[in-house]
Amino acid sequence: MNNALHDAALAKIESAYDSPPWWYDIRGFFILTFSYRSTLMQQVRFFGRNISEHHLEAAIGTGTLLDLILRWRRWKGLPTAKIVGFDYAEPMLAGARKRFAHCKDIRLEREDATRLAYADESFSSANITNAVHCFPQVDLALSELHRVLKPGATAAMNVLLYARGPWPLRQISDRIAAWGMRKGILETPYEQADIEARVRNAGFDIVEARVSGNALMLLARKPVR
Repeated sequence: MNNALHDAALAKIESAYDSPPWWYDIRGFFILTFSYRSTLMQQVRFFGRNISEHHLEAAIGTGTLLDLILRWRRWKGLPTAKIVGFDYAEPMLAGARKRFAHCKDIRLEREDATRLAYADESFSSANITNAVHCFPQVDLALSELHRVLKPGATAAMNVLLYARGPWPLRQISDRIAAWGMRKGILETPYEQADIEARVRNAGFDIVEARVSGNALMLLARKPVR
């Protein structure tokens, strides 16, 4: 993608997420329930077990989900981690900065997922929560994620699939997806085989893949040389 198209994609993200953090969280809850047809606790458990000592939280948004995940980890007695969280949308980062203002182990930065400023092999784990299907350049974002992870590191992500299941659930999901694409908060749903192929093409091995409602929960690993 040339620079002009790349800049247009970033401008689209800025416009789509130019909302107060509280509205983003409410909107996200309804999308999770009626479009993903998944539950908050499923996400908390899935992503909560994939945080290691030096962790990257991609497209962190307002940080609401990460906050719940970290609370769950403390309840489970799991170890703490040094966390870097990034997002491109400043309104979302503003919410995350307020939420984690007193957390010395969490650093928040504005980054473009396709051009990360981090050195090669910087992180031992990464999560992409509710965002893969929002990336205009998903293949570049996955390649960058692969680059900044250490060999053997894992990346957990959930990906919105094309709606399935009985009417009217499928119709409701389709309408929410269509609205999301018009709004610019959704780039596209995926077929499972398509997104798995993209993850592999970025250099990952797929460790776990399971469908929950309309979402693919996927755990990938960067191979050890």
